[in-house]
Amino acid sequence: MKKQYVLLFLILANLFWAGNYVFGKYVVAEMTPLQMTFFRWLIAVFLLFPIAHWIERPNWKEVWKEWKILLVMSILGIIAYNYLLYEALRFTTSLNAALVNSINPAFIVLFSAILLKEKIPLKNGVGLIISLLGVLLVLTKGQLQQIFQLDYNQGDVFMLLAILVWTFYSIIGKKLKTIPPISATAASVLLALVILFPFMMVSGFNPPLSQQAVLGILYIGIFPSVGSFIFWNVSLRHMGASRAGIYLNLIAVFTAILSLVLGKSITFVQIIGGILVFIGVYLTSQKEKNRENPVRKKGKR
Repeated sequence: MKKQYVLLFLILANLFWAGNYVFGKYVVAEMTPLQMTFFRWLIAVFLLFPIAHWIERPNWKEVWKEWKILLVMSILGIIAYNYLLYEALRFTTSLNAALVNSINPAFIVLFSAILLKEKIPLKNGVGLIISLLGVLLVLTKGQLQQIFQLDYNQGDVFMLLAILVWTFYSIIGKKLKTIPPISATAASVLLALVILFPFMMVSGFNPPLSQQAVLGILYIGIFPSVGSFIFWNVSLRHMGASRAGIYLNLIAVFTAILSLVLGKSITFVQIIGGILVFIGVYLTSQKEKNRENPVRKKGKR
């Protein structure tokens, strides 16, 4: 796959995830995190399987032979991460949640280096620092000293657990190369729904929901759940987990943009922070040039 398509997929994945933060904050006021997680994926599963069958034409028997690793991905990426995210939004502000989430790329870089032996070239490391600085500028409105003054609460702890879960999900997703990515996502979602169903039955769900909540859960069930997961998993097949993880910093930038569209103001500091994030993403996306061994090159035909 061409590099520009991989980069586009990563950008779109994070744009849709930013919407998950924005709309999720409203929906969690009317639904529990468990209910949000279940209905989100219930909507998504009806789209994922037809899309997977149409685009990838998988051998479903071969897909289900990998049920063990799919089950692990289901528990981590489909259930745990989303539940912890929505639980965090019940207790913490969007600022705190996004700030903690910005640590995610660093987690992925660290654990990818440890578990996958991925090297971190100097340029990529500089890009990571620049993009993280941009995110912090956006979130603290230019007052970087506020990072050390924030009083972390229960929601912040949930977000820390969420990004740790997502780190391992991303690394495992990189390892799963025998199954087409959309098919793997669809199978993981189905397994997640089976696991969640008994808990959902005793959750005490009381409809009807407001129109705002219905539209919110529909958005979450289609764009972040289908679009983002497909784009993210496809990208991981063509890019290392540590380099792909830096794009998670774009969530904060897109969240600011969506807030502007919804009528909230955006400051000059947020614009500068967004520019720094894009510069950092560009630097991190650059591959290290390897000089080919002249002896081996001579022997090529």
